[in-house]
Amino acid sequence: MKKYLNFLKRAFNGEDVDYTKISIRSAVLLLAIPMMLEMAMESVFALVDLYFVGHLKESGYAIQTVGLTESVLSVMYSIAIGMSMAATALVARRIGEKNPEQASRSAAQVLFVSFMVTLILSVFGVIYAEEILILMGSKPEAAAYGKDFTRLMMGSSVIIMLLFLINGIFRGAGNAAIAMKSLWIANIANIILCPILIKGFGPIPAMGLTGAALATTIGRSIGVVYQLYHLLVADTQIRIKLHYFKPDLKLIKSVVKIATPGIFQFVIASCSWIFLAKLVATTGEENASAGYQTALRLMMFFILPAWGLSNAASTLVGQNMGANEILRAEQSVMKTVKYNVVFMLVVSLIFFFLGDFLVGFFTQEAEIKNYAKNALHIMSVGFVFYGIGMVMINSFNGAGDTWTPTWVNFFGFWMFQIPFAYFLSEYLEMGPKGVFISIPAAETLITVVAFILFKKGKWKTIKV
Repeated sequence: MKKYLNFLKRAFNGEDVDYTKISIRSAVLLLAIPMMLEMAMESVFALVDLYFVGHLKESGYAIQTVGLTESVLSVMYSIAIGMSMAATALVARRIGEKNPEQASRSAAQVLFVSFMVTLILSVFGVIYAEEILILMGSKPEAAAYGKDFTRLMMGSSVIIMLLFLINGIFRGAGNAAIAMKSLWIANIANIILCPILIKGFGPIPAMGLTGAALATTIGRSIGVVYQLYHLLVADTQIRIKLHYFKPDLKLIKSVVKIATPGIFQFVIASCSWIFLAKLVATTGEENASAGYQTALRLMMFFILPAWGLSNAASTLVGQNMGANEILRAEQSVMKTVKYNVVFMLVVSLIFFFLGDFLVGFFTQEAEIKNYAKNALHIMSVGFVFYGIGMVMINSFNGAGDTWTPTWVNFFGFWMFQIPFAYFLSEYLEMGPKGVFISIPAAETLITVVAFILFKKGKWKTIKV
């Protein structure tokens, strides 16, 4: 027991470790434990908001607004994740080469490029918040009710980007503990502020749905301040100096080369999810949309830790390739696959047997509960495949081969999932159920293709 507790202590403390030298099992677990907890904390944001807004008077409008806004924000997340992939790949490769100064310079250039791009999109989202909700399938009265929530969430997308991106930098350096702690801090602030700002407390007026957005924004901002302290001030392996932000065209070119397909990779997936959300809203109206969004939030709560575990493969592939340990990189991926399959199998069983209980925690509306429960049961069929596919995708990204998963996503989501969902829901008149079925079908196809391409080994030749 003492041995296991000491191991957990090492994982939580974020000690500097040479992941190219220790045992593969220890390397995977030292990275995976804080990465899983980090991603679990990211999913808590949506669940906390969903819980409190689900108990508002107009809960159907509120839940739909939160869900549709998150669907649109997923485009912002895509940019943040794509840039963080570039940061992880570049930083991990330089750390593997034992060059922390160049890793820090690379991190600064990624931050510079990302900030400029996200700022432009953030302004656009603030101006057209209500129109965006209507475009997503919300009725005019529902869009008018939720526009302030959407405006505030879109306006804070720069904060969202920084939270994702800086954590990607620390993951690339192998210091996943700082990334984990930043999300803990942000979530604790959000959990405290949500009931205060939504319902009001003392001199603070009740802000309803808008209060949920404000609480989330403040919480994430506090997390970013913690990250910046460790990035700019604290004595860590990655230490950015102000002059590192001076544009370096060579480094920016490397960032863009990796990040561009990485952004497309997740924009493709996000746009597919946006289409599915709109299809559910138009074929099943508010209750179906609210049920689907509830199911998605629950699914993401369990899937994000699995994504965190798969991030361990990304860091290990990058660092081992930097150290010219290609075989060890491949072995690390397969070890991570094993752990993720076990985790996702457990999640499948939880959703199958406890789906009704979990949904009931967020809403008591009978029709919303029924849609959410059906969605959970159908989507959980493909969870084991999700687990394998995540590791494969992150392994390509960690190697800097961001084009391969981009093409896999393009064919899997746009050429298969969207037409299949439309065929089932509209042509066969299955409604929202047809959309639910298309999700595990597409993810299974993506996983099979990604696994075949991983075994072919083109990723082993990528230079960054």
